[in-house]
Amino acid sequence: MALTRSRAAARRRRWTAVLGATALAVAGGALAAPAGATTASQSVEFQTRCVPPPIAGIPPIEGTTTAQITVDKTSPKVGETVTVTYTVTKPAASNPVDLALPADIMTPSGKVVLGGAQTGTVTVTGPKKNPPVPGKGSFPAFSMTGTFTATEAGSITLSPGDYNIHTSYLMELDTPCTVLNPPAPVSETVVASPVTSPNTRTLQLDNASGDPGVRVTVTGSRFTPLTEVTVVGRAGAAETADKMTVTTDSEGGFAARLKVNDPATTGIVAYEGTAWDPEKGAGPAAYKVVVPAPPNSQTITAAVTAGELSMTQAGDAVQLSSVDFGAGGAATGALQTVTVKDFRGGPAGWSLTGKVTDFTGPGGAIGAGNLSWTPACTAKAGSPSACAAGSAGPVGSGGATLASTPNGTLTGGEFTVDAQLSLDVPAFTAPGSYAGVLTLTLS
Repeated sequence: MALTRSRAAARRRRWTAVLGATALAVAGGALAAPAGATTASQSVEFQTRCVPPPIAGIPPIEGTTTAQITVDKTSPKVGETVTVTYTVTKPAASNPVDLALPADIMTPSGKVVLGGAQTGTVTVTGPKKNPPVPGKGSFPAFSMTGTFTATEAGSITLSPGDYNIHTSYLMELDTPCTVLNPPAPVSETVVASPVTSPNTRTLQLDNASGDPGVRVTVTGSRFTPLTEVTVVGRAGAAETADKMTVTTDSEGGFAARLKVNDPATTGIVAYEGTAWDPEKGAGPAAYKVVVPAPPNSQTITAAVTAGELSMTQAGDAVQLSSVDFGAGGAATGALQTVTVKDFRGGPAGWSLTGKVTDFTGPGGAIGAGNLSWTPACTAKAGSPSACAAGSAGPVGSGGATLASTPNGTLTGGEFTVDAQLSLDVPAFTAPGSYAGVLTLTLS
């Protein structure tokens, strides 16, 4: 019986040593980007100190960890949730013993460190899932995921943080690995944009015309409560001498009796602040000063009718170039040309955005974040607005801006929007056709 207990103790010591070495070897591994990772992220290296379980009898070891962080959207709006993946793959170390290790015994967890416009950490965890590891064989890859909410506008950096490898085989053991010189290098950056509230201010007149010196009742609503508002006549884009100020009530409304004398006045606007701002104003509401006609004369009038904001596209299908199995790389092509027509004649600009689904095919899916574009936008000669192309980069399921025009005193025109497309196809993606749907939204 004593001999049997001695042999059992020896087996426990042998298995304990194997488990401790397993956690340590994974901690010092190297990384290659996982299939489906966005091209914006980069693999980084940093020094770590890993402490095996005390029962393993192995001292702490310092080594180099290579890691990569990817996100499901690189251009979130403030308030949106971003999914983060922290990956370690193809470790440089191998199973140090001849004894094979079974499947599904490793559970990783860790932290991603946020910096820049938003600070803090993101808790990430991985599944308890790994293939069997043969004796002296390479250790498998592992990934950890988590989420955070963008709370601040601007560039938010993501760096790998501390991580832990938990093994569940014969006994529960942990090997924590800490970053020696935090923070680790930045692996990914997201740019959060502020959420802008739409301007819902309104303006109404009790009359659309009147003789010089007649007072017109100007009624405004949905302005900032208890705020001074300027009510003024307009001659095209310029203000006339017909001007007054009024303070809004507790609900953001007002009623002003504006005397209109200037025959050049063609409209009336109201705005908060010291100067016209389309984000804090309303109008123009059309108004005409009726000047008595001289004897033996005829008054001739003409009206300009406001149109709509619309878009058309040259086609509804894009065929990207092919890539070779095993090599992967960029499948490229061009967006079908989009024509935007803004014939509203008001102060509001427009924004054209796009978002794409995953590309599905016989080998599963290529992530939406793997599609990037380089936008271009041209305004037709004579258009009041200037067209700005969106930033080059990933489109993703969260969406990105293709083109836009700013708010102004008078906006409008006709615009041609194009983009060069590039889909990053991972190597050894199964042969076949992969399709995703790009949806464009004009607002």
